[in-house]
Amino acid sequence: MDLRIIRSPSKGTLDLIKRRMGIMKDTPMDHAEAIGLVQGKMIDMVCAADIAEKTSDVDAYDVRGICPQHMTMIAIFGDTGAVEAALREIDRKTKEGMYSDYSQAYR
Repeated sequence: MDLRIIRSPSKGTLDLIKRRMGIMKDTPMDHAEAIGLVQGKMIDMVCAADIAEKTSDVDAYDVRGICPQHMTMIAIFGDTGAVEAALREIDRKTKEGMYSDYSQAYR
């Protein structure tokens, strides 16, 4: 899984991400201080979104892949500290394998 953060995203960067999400109007995410990008397999993206939203005050959205059913990236919007905290927790939990094996996670 790849994780990146964009601090103080430019209008062009926000527009690029919004187009990939199918959003063409102004939204609250236009005022996000930071965007966290997480890329990987769909199953990992669902878990990463769950971790992010449980960790801090952020909103996670799927970013379309090559077709609407092919989600390979999520964008996490929020203030810089909250996005950083969410990405750290995603990284920590996935490295510890907390979401990688159903039989281990629910014992």
